[in-house]
Amino acid sequence: MAALIAYFSRADQNYFGGTLKNISVGNTEQAARILEKITGADMFKIEPVQPYSKDYNTCISQAQEDQRRNARPELTHYPESIGQYDVIYLGYPNYWGTMPMQVFTFLEHFDFRGKTICPFCTHEGSGMGRSEADIKKLCPGADIRKGLAIQGSHAAQAENELKKWVEKEN
Repeated sequence: MAALIAYFSRADQNYFGGTLKNISVGNTEQAARILEKITGADMFKIEPVQPYSKDYNTCISQAQEDQRRNARPELTHYPESIGQYDVIYLGYPNYWGTMPMQVFTFLEHFDFRGKTICPFCTHEGSGMGRSEADIKKLCPGADIRKGLAIQGSHAAQAENELKKWVEKEN
């Protein structure tokens, strides 16, 4: 089975259990890289034309405003096709109880009928939120598996957690 890891991640200033810290690789991207090692899946980074601010507090305000407006931020590019993939691992940070709106844009671009979607998110206490339900609404006809919520500040150490999840969901 061919697999794709499609993910949105943000580096720069991030929240780590009560403190702000600058990071060069986003938490979700760290988890995606580990998942790539485990599965051998292809990688695709979801990138908005207009990135969020590098400042954490400004970023969360922008993300909340996007969600309030039900925005669909334009992306820089898309995979040419997802036809060759049976499984899509979908990664994102939990923003205000669901996925960042860029991920909504990505999901609405393709027809996921007959695909298996395995969502994973990074968070600092809010888990998957309602993101799995949102994916089900956006991707009718797809098999949405139980998602994995990874504490963002521990994403770099999540290999065992990711391995167990992959074995269970596939």
